[in-house]
Amino acid sequence: MDFVADALFDGRKLRMLTVVELYTRECLAIDVGQSLKGEDVVRTLNRITAQRGLPATIRTDNGSEFISKAMDRWAYERGVELDFSRPGRPTDNAAVESFNGRLRQECLNAHWFLSLADAQAKIGVWRRDYNESRPHSALGWATPAEFARRCCMQTATAISEEPEVSASGRC
Repeated sequence: MDFVADALFDGRKLRMLTVVELYTRECLAIDVGQSLKGEDVVRTLNRITAQRGLPATIRTDNGSEFISKAMDRWAYERGVELDFSRPGRPTDNAAVESFNGRLRQECLNAHWFLSLADAQAKIGVWRRDYNESRPHSALGWATPAEFARRCCMQTATAISEEPEVSASGRC
């Protein structure tokens, strides 16, 4: 997870929380607002984990939203490890930094955002295109969404092929 800053056409601040799944390269969320706090990060994580389940680890920088009491409590209550990068070392979270650079180059620098709703809509379209229409060489030329679906199917198949254990403890 990371934050990206930009502005609306009239100079008002715009912030985006970007959440990228490292294995599938899928962008799970880009939440857009003018002021995002630790509680907003928690709300985003609750929405994502309701659909995808809990991660073992979340990698972030040391931003105030990520070291907040709300975020710390959320992670503690769910047994999720928060892995903070070293201060001043964006390479510790290179995957999300690379994603943010692409977001900036292809979307933020390419559009004027007339309002918060306009920014949310345009960024949402870009996110869907990124996940569903762009093959990645690291994913065997699958799109992130395609790769994630394959991973889910493989996991479901592996689970269904495991022998069931009877009440007596025998298969």
